[in-house]
Amino acid sequence: MAESEGVVVGNGTQVSYIGQDCKKIPEFLGRKYGNIAKRLDLSFNLLKSLEGLETFSGLEELILDNNLLGNDLQLPRLPHLHTLTLNKNQISELENLLDHLSEVVPALEYLSLLGNTACPNELVCKDKDEGDYQRYRYFVLHKLAKLKFLDSRKVSKTEREEAIVRGAFMKIVKPMDTKVSTDGASISPQMNYTPLPSGSRDLTNHRGVLGKCRYVYYGKHSEGNRFIRDDQL
Repeated sequence: MAESEGVVVGNGTQVSYIGQDCKKIPEFLGRKYGNIAKRLDLSFNLLKSLEGLETFSGLEELILDNNLLGNDLQLPRLPHLHTLTLNKNQISELENLLDHLSEVVPALEYLSLLGNTACPNELVCKDKDEGDYQRYRYFVLHKLAKLKFLDSRKVSKTEREEAIVRGAFMKIVKPMDTKVSTDGASISPQMNYTPLPSGSRDLTNHRGVLGKCRYVYYGKHSEGNRFIRDDQL
C-alpha cells in the first residue's frame, strides 16, 4: 500500500489516517500536512507512542481511538487543541494523564476516555456502577476545569460546582457499602446516565469523536466518526 493511501484531506486541514496498522505516526504525514492540519484522525492503528506529533503544532482536534496507547502517553504541547478522544486504548492511570493534559493542552474543552480502564464505564467493567462513573467525572473536572464535554455527556453547572468543592477527593475509591452515599456524590435520577452516545452502545464500533465537524471519513475498519450535533449540546 502506498504511503498516501487511506489519507483524506478536506479543505486542506482535515487529515485522516485510519486503520493502517501503523505502529508510529508516519513521517510523511507530518512532512506533508503538519503545518496545515487542524484535525488529525489516527484511529484504528497500533500506536504505542505519539512521537512525530510535534510537527502538528496547530492541531485543534485529535482523534486517537482504538490504539495501544498506555500510561506512558506523552503529547507535545498543542496550545490550540480543544478536542481529544482516546477511546479504547490501554490507559489505566487517570491522575498522571490529567496532570499531563493540563500542562500540554491548556485549551482542552472536549475529552473522551471511554473504553479505558481509567474510565469506570459500567458497560465494560461489571464491577463499576453509576456512582463510580460520577466520581470519575468530578475528579476529571477538578483537574481539567475548562472541559465542556466529557465522554458522551455535556458538563453541567452542578457537576462543575461539585468538582470545585469535592473533586480532589474523588479518586474512584469505592466504599465497601455498595449504596451511593448522600453526601453530594450521588447521582440525581433526572440525570439518566448513559456512558455512550445514542446509537453507539456497541464499543466495538468507532463512533466516539466529540465536538462538531462537517467531515466524516470511512476507513476500512470504521463505521465513521460520530460527532455531537449542535442540538445535543
